[in-house]
Order: sequence, then structure tokens, then C-alpha cells
Amino acid sequence: MFKNKVAVITGGANGIGKVTAEEFRKAGASVCIIDKEANSCFTGDLADKETLIRFKDKVISEYGHIDYLINNALPLMKGIDECSYEEFNYALHVGITAPFYLSKLFLPYFAPGASIINIASSRDRMSQPNTESYTAAKGGISALTHALAISLAGKVRVNSISPGWIDTDFKEYTGPDALQHPVHRVGNPLDIANMILYLCSDKAGFITGENICIDGGMTKQMIYSDDFGWSLSV
Repeated sequence: MFKNKVAVITGGANGIGKVTAEEFRKAGASVCIIDKEANSCFTGDLADKETLIRFKDKVISEYGHIDYLINNALPLMKGIDECSYEEFNYALHVGITAPFYLSKLFLPYFAPGASIINIASSRDRMSQPNTESYTAAKGGISALTHALAISLAGKVRVNSISPGWIDTDFKEYTGPDALQHPVHRVGNPLDIANMILYLCSDKAGFITGENICIDGGMTKQMIYSDDFGWSLSV
């Protein structure tokens, strides 16, 4: 399906990014990743503008074009009690600025039928305490998605995915951790990678500007204490 295609994946050394890279390769694509962790493609900090430029130059010098940009890198998660001004801005640089700037840098090189997939989070619509830097970045990338979809109309389709609880080690859960999800299990990276590849394929050619939440139904479940077996302990 993806023979002779070029996929660029940020945060591709681990977790969802690594599994997505593996699935693209299985489907015939060439894959370029950038990650702070050492890897065989490009090691660098997405928060640094010059790093992004050097990464773009390397990809284009090797392939001449790209077909898919997967903005997956994980921003810092810290809350209002501990997150410094610098740390909050760093989270936004990784989570919003880098996806925007990579989209801009690669824009002249997107092949016909190209796609950008932004990895947001179900935290773009719900929160736990002390997650402000991460949540703000994920909310921002969701909004950036539909803005880019309109600006790049006719050139690049742009969609986002909001994962819920994804165990990147493929651990299988039982008991309350599993049963609290309407599908009765915790997610794994393949649940996200499969949707990424679908959204990049011609089968999704009529989808752009969309956010797809993949969370086992968690954000659709209304919870009231002492109702349907739920209870809140304080």
C-alpha cells in the first residue's frame, strides 16, 4: 500500500512512534524519524529551530519529497504547582511549534496525496490535576490540525488522533483498569498506528480537518458517584 512512499515521524524511537514506523516499513514505506533518544536516522531536540531545519534538509537530500508527516513527539507534562515558565514553553515548542514548523518546512516537498497526522490526546478535552503543560500542548495541536487542514486544502490532508490510555509496552490489564473502559481493555500502540496508516491511505481521501479519539470509549462514559457501581473516595 505504501511502496515508494516516505513517512516522517517525530518521536519515533519509542512507543506509538516506533510501532508506527514499523508498520509503515512493513507496508513498504521508507521511514525517517527524529527523536531526542539516539536512533539510526536523526537524533535531535524538536524544540530547537535549527535542528528542525537540519532534519528537513537531511530528509529531502535523501528522498527529495515526503508523503506523510506524523507529529507524534511527546511534550513535557508538569502542572501549575511545579512547571516553570521555561518548562511550559518547552512543552509548547515540542507539542505545537515543532509540528507547525515542520509542516511549513516540508510544504514545498509534499507529494500529491500527502497527509499530516498530529497526535493529540484525550486530554485535549478532559484533565487530571497538574497536567497543564501537556494538556495545553495537546489542546493546541488539535486546534492546529483544523487550521492547517483549511490552509493546505487541495495540497495536504491534515487530521489528528487523540489517544486515551495506551500502554506502550503492550501490557494486558485485568480488573478495574480494563473494565473501566467500555471496550474492557487498555489500548496499545497498534490501536493508534493502524488509524495513522488508514488516515494516510487513499481510503481516507475524503477525511481532513478531523480529530479521531481512540480511547476505548472512556470519554463517552458518564460517571456519577454511587451510580452503576462507581464510587468516589475522598
